[in-house]
Amino acid sequence: MTSADGARRGLVTRLRRLTKHAVLVVAAFVMLYPLLWLVASSVKPDALIFRDPSLIPRELDLSNYSIGWHALAHPFTRYLLNSVVVVAGAVLGNLVSCSLAAYAFARLNFRGRRVWFAVMLMSIMLPIHVVIVPQYVLFSQLDWINTYLPLVVPKMLATDAFFIFLMVQFFRGIPRELTEAANIDGAGHGRIFFQIMLPLSIPALVTTAIFTFIWTWNDFFSQLIFLTDPDMYTVPVALRTFVDSQSESAWGALFADSVVSLLPVFLIFLFGQKYLVRGIATTGLK
Repeated sequence: MTSADGARRGLVTRLRRLTKHAVLVVAAFVMLYPLLWLVASSVKPDALIFRDPSLIPRELDLSNYSIGWHALAHPFTRYLLNSVVVVAGAVLGNLVSCSLAAYAFARLNFRGRRVWFAVMLMSIMLPIHVVIVPQYVLFSQLDWINTYLPLVVPKMLATDAFFIFLMVQFFRGIPRELTEAANIDGAGHGRIFFQIMLPLSIPALVTTAIFTFIWTWNDFFSQLIFLTDPDMYTVPVALRTFVDSQSESAWGALFADSVVSLLPVFLIFLFGQKYLVRGIATTGLK
């Protein structure tokens, strides 16, 4: 191969790489444009939000944040704290219950384990709309409607099959020699679980916590069904109420509250992305 052929191939490789990066940049901008438009609209006057679709505001109106913060019956802090309570209970419940269930499927031998594991996987395909009616009837008989219990208690009963499956795959990747050696030394399942399996499963646990946080924080349907008292509204339900009460007269304030509601999700993903990538990557190794 002559030097001219090598230079030509190098030029073609660089052009392909440049084209690939250009396509990725354009695709990223297309996906991020709605978010960028939301942030830009939150600091625009209401009259310019839909008349000026640009991402650079011609006029700044930072009062949208103060107006939106006090637009409802309570300051927006109240709804943020309500969401924090629900999310904290859901994250804690999933971490405890799903890890215990995953350990049982991955390490214990009991009758019907494969059958129950298959049933658990099949439950992933059930949409929330199929089970919401019997759940509402059950929680109504327990007098749990308009409390946070319907949103938190199911998480403590290992009802999220996706996270059980994720942790099962991670536990199966841990060498059995570690648990067998601990068993020979007299360690029971409780000690093996808390002192060996959990410390080695930090990426899977963090992945579960991040996804549970995001899904629960953004959950609108379940929270709308079970919460009827405005004092207990979470952020998604409060934003919907904001639209109903303000109609089309304060879009800037609504977008400002929406930006505030997105900040916790952004920060959680930003600081936990290292563990998130590790958790997703390692659960698919085996």
